[in-house]
Amino acid sequence: MKTLQWNTPEKLRALLCELVSWESRTHTEGERSFPYKLQQKLRELSYYKQHPEYLSLHAADHGRNLVAALYKHESATETIVLISHFDTVQTEEYGDLEELAFHPELLTKELMKRKESLIGEAKTDLESGGYLFGRGTMDMKMGLALHMALIETAISEDWPINLLLVTVPDEEVNSSGMREAVKALVSLRDQYSLSYKLFLNSEPSFSQKPGDENYYIYSGSIGKIMPAALFYGKETHVGEPLKGMTANYMASFLTQLMEWNPLFNETDRDERTPLPVSLQQKDLKTQYSTQTPYRAVALYNVFLMKKTASDIMNLFENVAQEAAKRCNESYKALCRHEQVGGIGDVRVIRYKDLLAYALKKIGQEQVDKVIEDVESNEEWDEREKSLRIADGLMIRCSELAPAIVILFAPPYYPAVNSSDDSLIIDSTQFVKELALKELGMEVNQIHYFNGLCDLSYVNYNDESDGWYAYEENTPVWGTLYSIPFKEMSQLQAPVLNIGPFGKDAHQSTERLHIQNAFVQTPLLLEKLIKRMFEDGAITGISNEESAV
Repeated sequence: MKTLQWNTPEKLRALLCELVSWESRTHTEGERSFPYKLQQKLRELSYYKQHPEYLSLHAADHGRNLVAALYKHESATETIVLISHFDTVQTEEYGDLEELAFHPELLTKELMKRKESLIGEAKTDLESGGYLFGRGTMDMKMGLALHMALIETAISEDWPINLLLVTVPDEEVNSSGMREAVKALVSLRDQYSLSYKLFLNSEPSFSQKPGDENYYIYSGSIGKIMPAALFYGKETHVGEPLKGMTANYMASFLTQLMEWNPLFNETDRDERTPLPVSLQQKDLKTQYSTQTPYRAVALYNVFLMKKTASDIMNLFENVAQEAAKRCNESYKALCRHEQVGGIGDVRVIRYKDLLAYALKKIGQEQVDKVIEDVESNEEWDEREKSLRIADGLMIRCSELAPAIVILFAPPYYPAVNSSDDSLIIDSTQFVKELALKELGMEVNQIHYFNGLCDLSYVNYNDESDGWYAYEENTPVWGTLYSIPFKEMSQLQAPVLNIGPFGKDAHQSTERLHIQNAFVQTPLLLEKLIKRMFEDGAITGISNEESAV
């Protein structure tokens, strides 16, 4: 038998360190070049020299690509999709060690020399010798390395099942890589007559609280959506404050009601979504003057389990109406006290209604120009552009003021959960028993991965068509941002996340548990997949083949 490249803990560790050394921070040249390096690395397997068509790049955006590597058994149709991302967050927090952030062995050794600079768990874990430090070790190039090793083993042992490795850019910002991967998955399915039976991600196992050393697997992933608001008041001079209304005054009422609002909280299987918080609030004045700030914006983070975009927009509108009511009551009381007439009541307008009003008032050509001018600004991201489009339309429809315009800003991660699926129930039980028996290790199941991940874009099911509320109220929809809901609904297979244990993702102390990553998790993944086709949970062989 040919010697495998990635089938021992030592070889797997070397592979991880090589992948980490290929710097791939989101929106950098390293992220753009990574898939070409990975493609070349996979070509070291003779299988892809014999079947070059099974190893492909697929365009994402901004010159980035995702990588798809198919292992196809000649008699199999049923397929497990191995999902990962290769981008990482930035590294400024490493300070003078930033150059070592992508060299785990060197960084870990250097940290040992200055271990007194670390505190708490990070110092304890470093001194234990049981962790490997570095950007991307935990989140999530180890997951990619595990999938590469599975592909190599499947090829070597001629597993009677198909494996499709898909690794994508830009999970950390907008998940544009996975949103494009959805289309590629549908295309590859049709091209090679694949039947997807499981979407298996290997995002890391996260601690649930400080000091938590438990190992978790996940049968779903939490969702996230971002309601946003433009507050448009009435400008005035600071010497005549009651002739106008500041946007900051208006915003204060909505933010008070949105922060930690339990109305948005969801509970499922004894797990709860974190409460909503504001992610940004600012006025749109570009320079100091004695004119009051009459335009402001805010972004709010809301996590999801069962609710759709439509549910959230309806709830957000109700909260905004209550905020407007309180604002109006407070403002009217002030006007009565000061014996002034005031400027009128604050109203709440959905973006889709503002757009319809603007189209009627100024016409399609002028509306298109507002949108094009905003979208051409290279200094603004998709969130800023969403808010600025609403602002541009309100400037031309200022007779609607004072108003709170409610909308959505990217990104949107639908929640996904497969806890009730028979394959997932069987698989989680098997992994728990296997880990306890062979590794003396306890495995715990969580129903919603709370770190957000690319599994949100498969196994989509929304019979109420709740996504329409998202399309209608997202200003950059269809131009700068879109979600392939229809294609997502075609990828109907359960989801599961089994990955390596680590700590402090997105921090300078990001680290990977060596024994779990290079010994325990590889064993769990390999034996789980083998069991699926050996015991018939996934047959691997096509119906036509088995009938012969």
